[in-house]
Amino acid sequence: MNLKDRKFESEFKFRTSRSSGAGGQHVNTTETKVELVFDVDASAMLNVDEKERFTKKWHTRINDEGEFKICSSQHRSQSSNKEHVIKKFYLMLEKAMKKEKKRIATKVPAAVKADILKNKKLHSKKKADRKFSKKELI
Repeated sequence: MNLKDRKFESEFKFRTSRSSGAGGQHVNTTETKVELVFDVDASAMLNVDEKERFTKKWHTRINDEGEFKICSSQHRSQSSNKEHVIKKFYLMLEKAMKKEKKRIATKVPAAVKADILKNKKLHSKKKADRKFSKKELI
């Protein structure tokens, strides 16, 4: 089953709070900031391998209880922030499930090595020239 076909919304918990930033007096009275809480360990939508992969990728956002949290206070309305946080969750889920390509080590080209050596010699010569000019002054 594809990730986009699964409906995770039933497993989401939402918390709202007062948002900071633009909005004037409206910010002080309404709870527009939305926090999505997703219990990774208790999820029925993810299999064991997917849970491991998700936890490994986003371990810094998962607390001790196994809850994954995302916040949004980008928009001035609670409904817009709720939509934004859900989109953000699905993007992060896709990113976690994507298999990373193994890095292939490559050699540094000979021309680049030669250029580095040339620059080092020029720098060394410049320093050495300063050294001799100081001795001549004394």
